[in-house]
Amino acid sequence: MNMMTRLFAFILLLACLAVQPASAQRRQKSEDAEQLGRAIEYFSSGKYHEALLIFQKLDKAYDLNPRFKAYMGVCYYYEWDYEKSTQYFDAVVDSLGAYAPHERSFYYYADAESHFNLGHYKQCIPLYEKQLSVCYDNEKGDAWYRIGFCHMFLEDWEKAHEAFQNALSCYEQYRNTPDMKARITQIRKMLPGIKAKL
Repeated sequence: MNMMTRLFAFILLLACLAVQPASAQRRQKSEDAEQLGRAIEYFSSGKYHEALLIFQKLDKAYDLNPRFKAYMGVCYYYEWDYEKSTQYFDAVVDSLGAYAPHERSFYYYADAESHFNLGHYKQCIPLYEKQLSVCYDNEKGDAWYRIGFCHMFLEDWEKAHEAFQNALSCYEQYRNTPDMKARITQIRKMLPGIKAKL
């Protein structure tokens, strides 16, 4: 084999080695894109645990965007892992402004509920307030109701009274249905007791 043939063989070998990893990378990215599609399907159909397993793997490999991190927060919320839920939501909550109002409303609600379940009452009040700014009218009663409890647990009786009054008003106006009668009655009974603490 002459020198020119050896040089050509060496260059060909280098070219093959360079193409091989690029091809493997493309194949891996294609498989990961498929996995992301599968995770979104699981998420959309309420299979949060299955979706979360895939999102976790992809997040380690790619550092997913804020929407997918919010999806992970939702998955943790439905898994009752409120610590992880708040970690994911809190990291992206300020990056969600471009998304549809009702989508943001749910993220704020799930983050607030996670904090509420952990007893982080001061942290969840602003999240419920953000929810109020973008949610449907028939959802406002729930946010005000939780805000009322947050202020009550923090012994801020004036704000608790105001929040429960707002909740009652929203429930009476937008959700005065048989399934909400017990909550409406509960709030009506709570208000005089809270007022006595003012």
